[in-house]
Amino acid sequence: MKRLLWMISDNARACLVAGLLAGLGLPALAASMQPWLPQMVAGLLTITALRIGHRAAMGAVSDLRWGLGSVAVLQVIVPVALFCVCWVLGLSGTTVTMAIVLATAAPAITGSPNLALLLGQNAGRMMQVMVLGTATFPVTVIPILWLMPQLGTPAAITGAALTLLAVITIATLVGFGLRAICLPHPSDAEVKALDGLSVLAFSAIVIGLMAALNPALRSEPGNVALWVLLAFAISFGMQVIVFLTLRSSRLRHVAGPLAIGAGNRNIALFLVALPPNVIAPLMVFVGCWQLPMYLTPLLLRWLYLKRV
Repeated sequence: MKRLLWMISDNARACLVAGLLAGLGLPALAASMQPWLPQMVAGLLTITALRIGHRAAMGAVSDLRWGLGSVAVLQVIVPVALFCVCWVLGLSGTTVTMAIVLATAAPAITGSPNLALLLGQNAGRMMQVMVLGTATFPVTVIPILWLMPQLGTPAAITGAALTLLAVITIATLVGFGLRAICLPHPSDAEVKALDGLSVLAFSAIVIGLMAALNPALRSEPGNVALWVLLAFAISFGMQVIVFLTLRSSRLRHVAGPLAIGAGNRNIALFLVALPPNVIAPLMVFVGCWQLPMYLTPLLLRWLYLKRV
């Protein structure tokens, strides 16, 4: 088993691509895995926390200064500014605008520490960014709801955010506890095996996330192509802009984690609270949104290898 996990770790980016292809090419498997996504995400978080350890994830109190400021910019200022641009262009009521706002107002995905590991970035800092963004989401979402009341009630979205925060907290504490008890001082071989395990779990999750994309790909491929272009433009555009902006600033030590968080957002946090008539046209975009996120370690590795 260890050798298998080592092999997966050595071929991490290929495994992520294989997960995407399985999600697209095996619709029955994707549909069967979709109901288990919450449990799979919790398992991934536990594995990631086990790999990182509590010492690497704990930040100093001073981290709150850059952390809260970054959250305010990424989860409030950016989506509000983009909404204003769409409003000026006469597109404020369109599904495209809603997708853009959702993709920039949500906190980082729960799998972002895994992306950090794959890109050679500080996964402990990445976990701090993810947790802080999720914890403050009930507050940062208020201006978005005021601009776009069709997204749902504040109570529903706040409830979804608090539920996710509880899952993140419990899964992370379990992972930290297992690390302290079972692997207080892991060897290089054990760390590599944990890397392989986290890649395996991360690759499996995307199969279920792609379930909604299969029918649309068969019935309206042209429309799907446009959504894919929008998803890549938002995700990769945010990552490139944030990383290149911060790498020469006083926040250069967290440029990588903040860039990963900026371009890989947890849109599903909104969708659990949206009315059915709003959800339907957005589900294709949600499926497309997985493509740039899972291809980031393959296509944007050149960016994160730059000296910070």
